[in-house]
Parts: sequence; structure tokens; C-alpha cells
Amino acid sequence: MGLRIEPGKRIMRGFFMRWIILTVAIIVAAYILEGIRVTGVFSAFFSAAMLGVLNAFFRPILLILTLPINVLSLGLFTFVINALMLMMASGVISGFVVSGFGSALLGSLLISIVSWGLNSFVSERGRLGGERKDDAYIELEYREDQDRWE
Repeated sequence: MGLRIEPGKRIMRGFFMRWIILTVAIIVAAYILEGIRVTGVFSAFFSAAMLGVLNAFFRPILLILTLPINVLSLGLFTFVINALMLMMASGVISGFVVSGFGSALLGSLLISIVSWGLNSFVSERGRLGGERKDDAYIELEYREDQDRWE
């Protein structure tokens, strides 16, 4: 007997958990790197939202346009694209400053590592510790008269 959340709300919970994780990753990058500055938690929160929007709309286009160089670099050029997205987000959000391409490149690497590390503990539905499906089980019963499980 627990709180039952509808499937759409579970997905939204996962979305918000990932948004918070990206916010934490941006704050960690700002704490470690001198070239990235965040004036507050709300600036990090909105910069994470802007980074998510930019990644949703512009990143796929840039990945397709730079596919040959991305293949030749064995995917490492993706960090350059992530750095460009980080610099674009800093241009839109006033409390989020990325000074220089080097800081953006290191910041994108650090944000990717921190986000990957924290997202590995969160399921698609926003649960900590992996996926648990309440309704995905099979109930078996042993029938002695037929000597089999049903």
C-alpha cells in the first residue's frame, strides 16, 4: 500500500530528476573550474534548462553536420559540440558565465562526467537505485496433481 503515481507523472519525475542532476553538474563545474561562474542556484537551474533546450534542438543538427569529423575523431568531437552548447547557454543566461573555449571544453567534459555518474543512479522514471516495475511480475502456482508450475 503505497502512493501510486500515474505513468505520465513518473516520466515527469524522471525529467525533473535529470534536470536537477544537470543543475548539480553545472554547479560542480563552476566550483572546480575558474572559467565557469554561476551567481546562484537559480542561475544554474535556468542554465541547465537552457542547456537542455539547446541540446534538444541544436545538438542533433550539429552532430549530423559534423558527422565526418566526429567519426574521424572517434566521437571526441562531441565534446567540442557540447562546449559550443555550453557557450551558447552562457550567452543566454545572465548569471551563468563561461569565459573562453578552453573553459567550455573542460566544463562540458566535467558536466558530462558528473551527469553520467549521477544519472546512473536514477531510473527512467526518476527512482533512485534503478528501475523497479511494480506490475511486471508473473504469479506462479505449483499444481501437485499435474506436477507442474502454472
